Amino acid sequence: MYKIYLQYPNVGTDTRKIEKDSIFFALRGPSFNGNTFAQQALDAGAAYAVVDEAQPHENERFILVENVLETLQNLAKVHRESFDIPFIGITGSNGKTTTKELVHAVLSQQYKTYFTQGNLNNHIGVPLTILRVKRDAEIAIIEMGANHQKEIAGYCQYAEPNFGIISNVGKAHLEGFGGIEGVRKGKGELFDYIRAHQGEIFAFDDYDYLHEMSHDIAKTHWYGTQNGDVVGKKIANDPFLEVEITKGFGQAFRIQSQLVGAYNLPNILCAVAVGKAFNVSAEKIQHAIATYAPSNSRSQLLQYKTNKIILDAYNANPTSMTAAIRNFAGLKAYKKVLVLGAMMELGASSLEEHSNIVNLIRQYDWEKVVLVGGDFGHIDVSPYQYFANSEEAREWFRQQDFQQAEILIKGSNSMRMGRILE
Repeated sequence: MYKIYLQYPNVGTDTRKIEKDSIFFALRGPSFNGNTFAQQALDAGAAYAVVDEAQPHENERFILVENVLETLQNLAKVHRESFDIPFIGITGSNGKTTTKELVHAVLSQQYKTYFTQGNLNNHIGVPLTILRVKRDAEIAIIEMGANHQKEIAGYCQYAEPNFGIISNVGKAHLEGFGGIEGVRKGKGELFDYIRAHQGEIFAFDDYDYLHEMSHDIAKTHWYGTQNGDVVGKKIANDPFLEVEITKGFGQAFRIQSQLVGAYNLPNILCAVAVGKAFNVSAEKIQHAIATYAPSNSRSQLLQYKTNKIILDAYNANPTSMTAAIRNFAGLKAYKKVLVLGAMMELGASSLEEHSNIVNLIRQYDWEKVVLVGGDFGHIDVSPYQYFANSEEAREWFRQQDFQQAEILIKGSNSMRMGRILE
């Protein structure tokens, strides 16, 4: 199989995006079966189609296997083992995607770097990312998402990271992980793998739990606001975060980022620490972070008429929601409008966590507060406005005439809060 891949190194799982002379993997899921599209993939230009069901018409370009997903993952493992370069694994409850993007921005200043595109960080996305690493690669960055234990451990079996980053451990996917300790154990599987294979990690010194989780690891590169190989602090945050690096490069320097939110400070410091470890100069690090602009509804600053909108609608959990609200409350603004979507996958603690968010909101003064969907509809949200879904919230938003306001729109991706601006 690997010989075929070397001849046709582009892989795909969606016939709508199939590339000529690629290999189509006919994956199956709860609501789809890629086997039924195998011939269509060949007709669209694929060189081969990997299937795990017999096809109605014989074709030597069908590769019949026992399990397509396992074949994809095993192929990724073989490909990974053909490289002797740094593979950096990144996970965490919050900020892992932004951290991945920043680390890539820094390292690509000096190295040919491949990294996880978008949010391809699951059991399908991780092997696809690995298989997109070309022979000219000098460093690879693999983002790993998870909502239950043993998931990251599984990714490590074929990603084989020799460097690791856990951005943080927070209240995310509590239902699948079985509580905050389960989250810590699940995310810690990355460090467990690094420890067992004498790798290196990057860790935020300010988080005590990362000190505990990093024990017996061969080498830790610490970054923090007080101690570490790299030390930095917030200079300004209105609305863009400006950081000063005070230790690590001989002399201090400042970075004016395009990121909204002081909660991005650890993400920036991590990228700086990675750059330092890989001998990227302070000037290149500064340029890389300053020119990185977030996208995909992650802390984006948008202009709408005379208003500024912070769109942070890709992910939401109690930890990230609390940080976003407190950060927004601290900004200097004449009018502040808060539009929050419900948080998902919190299990038995969902009502309590949503109530905690409402109680936090009540500690500040707002021009307007709108809460959307989920368990916000099953608790007391007075005196705030509630809508069942983002479509209803969008209609409300269209009827408003906000002037000179700052608006935070945040919620889980499944709430589709970005639709409010459509």
